[in-house]
Amino acid sequence: MNDREWIEDWIEKNKAVFIEANDKIWDYAELAFHEYKSAELLCDMLSASGFKIKTGIAGIPTAFTAEASVGTGRPVMGILGEYDALSGLSQMAGMTKKQKREGCPNTGHGCGHCSLGAGSMAAAMAIKAYLEEQGGNGTVIFFGCPAEEGAGSKQFMARAGAFDGVDFVYTWHPSDKNAVEAVHMNAIMGANFTFKGLSSHAGATPYLGRSALDACELMSVGCNYLREHVIPEARIHYAYIDSGGSAPNVVQDHAIVRYEVRAPYVAQAKEIFERVKEVARGASIMTGTSYECELAMAFTEYIPNDALASIADGCLSEIGAPKWDEEDFKLAKAYLESYGDEVKANIRSKMTKLYGEERLDELWEKPLDGEIHHYDSGKIDLQAGSTDVGDVGAAVPTLNILTACACVGNVGHSWQMTAQAASPIAHKGLLTAAKMLALCSLRTAERPDIIERAKAEVLKRNGGSYTCPLPDSVAPPLDTY
Repeated sequence: MNDREWIEDWIEKNKAVFIEANDKIWDYAELAFHEYKSAELLCDMLSASGFKIKTGIAGIPTAFTAEASVGTGRPVMGILGEYDALSGLSQMAGMTKKQKREGCPNTGHGCGHCSLGAGSMAAAMAIKAYLEEQGGNGTVIFFGCPAEEGAGSKQFMARAGAFDGVDFVYTWHPSDKNAVEAVHMNAIMGANFTFKGLSSHAGATPYLGRSALDACELMSVGCNYLREHVIPEARIHYAYIDSGGSAPNVVQDHAIVRYEVRAPYVAQAKEIFERVKEVARGASIMTGTSYECELAMAFTEYIPNDALASIADGCLSEIGAPKWDEEDFKLAKAYLESYGDEVKANIRSKMTKLYGEERLDELWEKPLDGEIHHYDSGKIDLQAGSTDVGDVGAAVPTLNILTACACVGNVGHSWQMTAQAASPIAHKGLLTAAKMLALCSLRTAERPDIIERAKAEVLKRNGGSYTCPLPDSVAPPLDTY
């Protein structure tokens, strides 16, 4: 029995445990920085399997590491796991119509992080078991990473040195396809801008007031003009956190607006963010208010590590896509048909681009990805999204893998994704991902030349040390989310 066969056999024998973990975390559906039950479940399961647990990493109660060493303990392999949910996405599991769970918080795993956590845990356990049985050498560390959907945790963990000494890291994400993720994801910076003014009667004595809400409005006007004069790849988002009250006849003496800036590289995001701060300063001058900028989150750009991808692409081909059956296809088709006409038109366009027009009708009837899409370092697409996995990749060699856990064309952060995340489709996807992560890690551990190449890529990016995009004074915003 070779390494692939051993891993597949071990994970299949233990699959019920990992599926149960997925479904429990799905049921908890805990928001960023509050994943207490989810983290405890993972810690307990890893501890029972012989891993040494450290909690409270980087001052975050739900961040942890689970470590197991075998033989010489080298090389050191990292596996990332996430387990946070999203607000507003309560949904019945496996239900192909929108239906909120009764008596439960209005939260749900609309990005499939329940599967991400359970699948990554399965991979870490499989690596440990393989090394012990085969007499191998190495250390495997499962990194429990909360709040990816919030302010992130990995940049705080990296800043605290959690990834120091790790030779390489693999992670994955639930998707609608099977591939090494060939994308460059944007860096991001976000902050709350709090304006303070003077209240007054808006009808009788508005001239005695100084409106903080006006300052927010003028900041929005300024940022709208700014958008024309930044690089086209950049994005500037905003949301009102506190509009200063609901009484129109009171001049608002306080208001808070949150701004986020995305750009391909963290240096670009920082430069644009400074210009946004200047817009805020101008708004405060125009309205006679004061303002404070509280930097709350920032992620470094994610760029796939080519050296690790050269190993992973072959491993994915060996493992293959999840083995779908007719019931899986039937369920996936129902989710696909649940989208509105505009969304379905967009999905058809994306299907055509990825699979070709000649396969469109076939995939629409059986919309589950059954193949591996091979990695091409010459075709790295810039993706508008952001992830704190980028900060791990800026510290140590890191690679993200995609595994199908939902219908082709699935829209993330939707009730459809929430429902699928505790369905047989996600169950098969997370087990496949676990096999992929374990095999990638073991194969990379046997290739010191690949590890050195991977480290050389990181050295070229960071110059020899990781620099967190957040200053040391910025602590994890545990109470914000």
